[in-house]
Amino acid sequence: MGKRLWVERNKDGSWDAYSDEGAHIKFGKGKGQFNPGDLMKIALAGCGALSSQFAIENSLGEGKGARIVVDGTYDPDDDAYLNFTEQVDVDATDAHLSQEDADKLEERIRRHIAKACTVEHTYEHETPVRLSVKVRH
Repeated sequence: MGKRLWVERNKDGSWDAYSDEGAHIKFGKGKGQFNPGDLMKIALAGCGALSSQFAIENSLGEGKGARIVVDGTYDPDDDAYLNFTEQVDVDATDAHLSQEDADKLEERIRRHIAKACTVEHTYEHETPVRLSVKVRH
């Protein structure tokens, strides 16, 4: 099983998410807060960023990365996202790549994301969720 995660409600109505390794993020439905749908998009973008990091740094140098923008089509009738669009932008202007090298880097990025992005793999499959509710009294 993976890393244990949990969320807790704050008095102001926002929520905090925690991991047993010490990670933390605040979310909610208020202005300036990420909502759960936003977190889904962040998970996809973050997975693409981490999956592509090796290919980009290998070609452009340590510390280089991509800007990844994710958008989605939301269906209010089903309260679900129908699809996501992920745009990976790499600024390689300082590297002065030839068109051939830029094309090779693009292909490497695509392969790395296709191979290593667990979030994308999960979103592409129907993923059952088993819900358990316990009320302490």
